[in-house]
Amino acid sequence: MEMKLRRSAGAVIFNNSIGENYYLVLLYGGGHWDFPKGGIEEGESEVETALREIKEETNLRDVRIVEGFKRVISYTYKSDETVYKTVIFFLGHTNEFQVILSKEHKAYAWLKYKDALSQLTFRTAKQVLMDADVFLKSHPVFGVNKPQIGNMS
Repeated sequence: MEMKLRRSAGAVIFNNSIGENYYLVLLYGGGHWDFPKGGIEEGESEVETALREIKEETNLRDVRIVEGFKRVISYTYKSDETVYKTVIFFLGHTNEFQVILSKEHKAYAWLKYKDALSQLTFRTAKQVLMDADVFLKSHPVFGVNKPQIGNMS
């Protein structure tokens, strides 16, 4: 049996404009909580895909990708055939809280780290969030109200 390969990209979105990190989680139509993500289209970079999917799924427009964070998860699932899926996650910063969901999602929540961790459905998503939180704690340039995004040379 042939296996189909699929590649997606998305991001862990955080907002620290009110004093601590809040993470955005989405309730998918299938009933699971995860981060915004979607299929990489031809000619698109992974980052371009992540930003496009964030805009399409949440209507967040002021999102900047944080340099130095990238996690790749892989899993298989069955639909009509067995699919091997790879998802690349980045870390995105925004000062916006106003989310307008696409039709593929039922709900969203901005949650503090521990709440987001318990809300996420899949172990792989939980691990990506844990890694993102450690990354943010180890990069003090992400102080309240002053995300310094870009090349820190």
